[in-house]
Amino acid sequence: MGILQITRQPTGPLGTGPPAPGFPFGSSREYARPMHRRTFLASAAAALASRHVPLSALVAPAGKLDRIGIELYAVRGAMRAGPERTLEALAKIGYTDVELLWSFKNFGQSIKEVKASLKATGLKAPSAHMAPETILTEWEQRCAEAKDLGMTYLTAPSLPSEANKSIEVVKLWANRFNSAGEVARRYGLWIALHNEPNHEKPIMGQKPMDVFLAETDPKLVRFQLDVGNLLMGGGDPLDFLQRHRARCWSFHLKNVVADRTKDTELAKGVFDLKTFLAAVPELDQKPCFVEQEGSGDELVSAKENYQYLRGLAW
Repeated sequence: MGILQITRQPTGPLGTGPPAPGFPFGSSREYARPMHRRTFLASAAAALASRHVPLSALVAPAGKLDRIGIELYAVRGAMRAGPERTLEALAKIGYTDVELLWSFKNFGQSIKEVKASLKATGLKAPSAHMAPETILTEWEQRCAEAKDLGMTYLTAPSLPSEANKSIEVVKLWANRFNSAGEVARRYGLWIALHNEPNHEKPIMGQKPMDVFLAETDPKLVRFQLDVGNLLMGGGDPLDFLQRHRARCWSFHLKNVVADRTKDTELAKGVFDLKTFLAAVPELDQKPCFVEQEGSGDELVSAKENYQYLRGLAW
């Protein structure tokens, strides 16, 4: 496609032709002629070079994940065997963040020990998974502990099983999350819900997560979208993101095999994670955690998944 170049053509005193020989003053008129893109870029590059500006300044920077986290459920076997050693290994791989598992009682570590391990490895823990019933007992204490660890999110992986059969129970828990969210905000935290594959199964014609999001206050409750779980449930992550873009503030990055029956390494799955991540607004403000639940060697898969995400650009 051509680019218009504005050129000033010198004319004579009355603008009717070129300046008369020796005539000290001339007017000018502007006219446009097409300039090809290649010519434009070459001219712009030359102009920038004269000002010591690199050519890369002409090109928009590629989108990348600034921080890459991992949900510790993906390395639960290694964590059970040695939490400190596993956290050190994850940091060495390159991970910057971990999502803690309060629902697994932090693999036997106290809050003080977790804090020490994070400090020793340089890892951050912006989020933890907790049982949903946590919000019904000692919720203030849990929020205080999360704040002490420098966290932003306390996330329930699912609603209790009773919510799998009743939309009214989903609404009940949505109301409870709103109340818990008011407390969490006082501590500078957010409460969130994470999706499981069965959440795509309608109950009385309604999908539980759509109902939950409709019943919760965006000022109090956020959502963690597990891409792989949505796929395994038969959903479309891009469609969900488009419909609930303002609610999705954290992500589990998981890919699936062709028949969507199980997850696999990110690079081996059928879902286009690159296109998905490119569609997430303000991605640099939203924690992303690798979570491959089925792996023959947890740390080998963790390394492969990190390297895949590190190499993505859009």
